[in-house]
Amino acid sequence: MRKTGRNRISGRIVETEAYPPGDRSGHAYHGRTARNQSLFLDRGFAYVYFIYGTSYILNVTAEEPGVGAGVLLRAVEPLEGINLMKRLRKTDKLIDLARGPGRLAAALQIDQRLDGVDLCANGPLWLGTAVRETAHISTTVRIGITREVGRPLRFFEAGSPFVSGPPNEIRSR
Repeated sequence: MRKTGRNRISGRIVETEAYPPGDRSGHAYHGRTARNQSLFLDRGFAYVYFIYGTSYILNVTAEEPGVGAGVLLRAVEPLEGINLMKRLRKTDKLIDLARGPGRLAAALQIDQRLDGVDLCANGPLWLGTAVRETAHISTTVRIGITREVGRPLRFFEAGSPFVSGPPNEIRSR
C-alpha cells in the first residue's frame, strides 16, 4: 500500500526473492555500509536502493536488528490507483505496470525517501492484509544474479500473469 498526497496505490504481492544472512548475492554480505544501513533494521522495514542507474528497488528487512537480510519485492498485481500507476509508468498495459522490481517501484512511487520506513506502521508505505487467498506458491532459483544462483529462493504465485520472468517458466510451475 502506498499513500502519496490524496492518492492511494496498492498491489497484491505475487513474487518475491529471499536474501538470507550470509548470502553472497545479498547487499548485507560485506557488512553494514552507509548505503545498506536500513537493511540491518528490525523486521518489516523498507530497504530501498537505486540500481543500474535506472531503477529503485524495494526490499523488506527480514531479521532481527543488526542482522542484514531482506526479501526483494519482485512483482505485485495492481489493485488500487491503476490509472495513476499507468501515468507513472507511461503505459496502458496493466500486465506490465508492476511486473519486475524496477517497474514495481516506479508504479508505487517508491524512491530513496522511503528507505528505512516502517512497513508495519501507519505511513506513506505499508504492508496490508491480503484481499484474497493466495494460490499455490511455486519456488525457483532467483533471477538476474551471478552469485549463489542455484538457490531456490524465488517465490511466486503460480499462474499469476503479473509475475516477472520467462512466461514458459511461470506457466509450467
